[in-house]
Amino acid sequence: MQVMIKMIQQQAQTAVSELLAAAKLRPGDLFVVGCSSSEVGGAKIGSNSSTEIADALFAAIWPVLKQNGIYLAAQCCEHLNRALILERSAAEKYGYEPVNVVPQPKAGGSFATAAYREFADPVAVERIQAAAGMDIGDTLIGMHLKPVAVPVRLSLSSIGEAHLTCARTRPKFIGGVRAHYDESKM
Repeated sequence: MQVMIKMIQQQAQTAVSELLAAAKLRPGDLFVVGCSSSEVGGAKIGSNSSTEIADALFAAIWPVLKQNGIYLAAQCCEHLNRALILERSAAEKYGYEPVNVVPQPKAGGSFATAAYREFADPVAVERIQAAAGMDIGDTLIGMHLKPVAVPVRLSLSSIGEAHLTCARTRPKFIGGVRAHYDESKM
């Protein structure tokens, strides 16, 4: 198990670093992570929640985001309607109203539970609009991304046994044939 833990931590660090480079996020941006520890371990989503796997992934992802000044939003599972766990300061910055729930491994998910335990001042919110995100195990993070999501292909397509999908967002294009766009925002 320790070899697997080290492998998934390395994969997670690589994935988050590559996505940050592609997404061109700024300090204070939101980054959503949906994670099925069951899928990472090779089981069907929701069937074999692993706090050890979730803790290892959180320990790999959170420091990279924190070092870059990016807020992490940990998506809960469907049993909590895909609510999100984030630092209170992020919720306040974006005007998100906290709700009263504490995730557990089998009701919220192991990754969200790890975030709730490790954040300095965690809160749960019902929805956000993140600038980028990682979906580890097909947990459906799209509902928590800004309206124009752009798929990002990384050097990895999985973490452990879980399928990995990543996305960044961009501003909407407006105007017509005479409009000009800022290439740096595409």
